[in-house]
Amino acid sequence: VQLQASGGGVVQAGGSLRLSCAASGRTFFNTYVMGWFRQAPGKEREFVSAISRNGGSTRYADSLKGRFTISRDNAKNTVNLQMNSLKPEDSAVYYCAADQTIAIRTTALYYNYWGQGTQVTVSS
Repeated sequence: VQLQASGGGVVQAGGSLRLSCAASGRTFFNTYVMGWFRQAPGKEREFVSAISRNGGSTRYADSLKGRFTISRDNAKNTVNLQMNSLKPEDSAVYYCAADQTIAIRTTALYYNYWGQGTQVTVSS
């Protein structure tokens, strides 16, 4: 499966962005847990959020709860990340990823497929 992330950009602190990730190729999109990770310069890639195969369950990094919302549309093979009240420390390259499993996992190691990343920059 190929993943294409989009929607990044430059926004002022307190602003919002909506990231999207489209899956293509020979994929059964609803067999994948979909996740978002991010990586800032000089830092390790970290878990942001993930959503179950049918969209019924979600998980977030503790520091992001209440500000970010993940959703998916299995009919369109897309997963979205709505990011509100953005802070400068949210600046990073954001990656979408797919994990062909049942349960949501937060470790990047388990995700089989990755998009190319989209840059989010939050200015103070």
